Amino acid sequence: MARRKSLVAQLYAVTFAGQDITSASPRVKLGFGLVHVPQDRGLFPHMTVWDNLLMGGYSVRGNRAVKERLQEAAAMFPILAERRHAHAGSLSGGEQKQVEIARTLLLNPRLIMLDEPSIGLDPKSRKLVFEAIGALAASGRTVLLVEQNARSGLAAAHVGAVLESGVVRLVRAASELLTDPDVARLYLGAHPELPK
Repeated sequence: MARRKSLVAQLYAVTFAGQDITSASPRVKLGFGLVHVPQDRGLFPHMTVWDNLLMGGYSVRGNRAVKERLQEAAAMFPILAERRHAHAGSLSGGEQKQVEIARTLLLNPRLIMLDEPSIGLDPKSRKLVFEAIGALAASGRTVLLVEQNARSGLAAAHVGAVLESGVVRLVRAASELLTDPDVARLYLGAHPELPK
């Protein structure tokens, strides 16, 4: 297994802000300002929405920083104030994902990586999640989004990349990918002559 890991490390390198973080520990990556929201639910269902949010700041030093970041998150995501005392498990899937995304703000991230945030969500919840992603982008945060719902993902993005079997096939402005008839036919499940 160790030999395989070293072979993979020789083939691929992950850099961020000019630093090789390929083998960096999660703590080191967090120190670089990298946060990850996995596709699976990551809330504590029997804790309140607000307590779940506070868990994002467990490693932040200084109450003032936590308080300022809580205010930023609450301003960006109204659900936090509206459902503050509710158990997180009582929220809809889209509301839960909003809390997960908002929780990242407690760490003041430089890059938020979202893995399939809309998976398993109904259309209304999916809309809430993409609105949350839009709010992050509007706040100046950098978001790396991996999303199989290509139309919604591209609509929320500035730049899009099309991966096929783990290989990057195209990188363009997201708006160009959305309107390209070949991309629509091959990757978005639409025929170019059909309305979107």
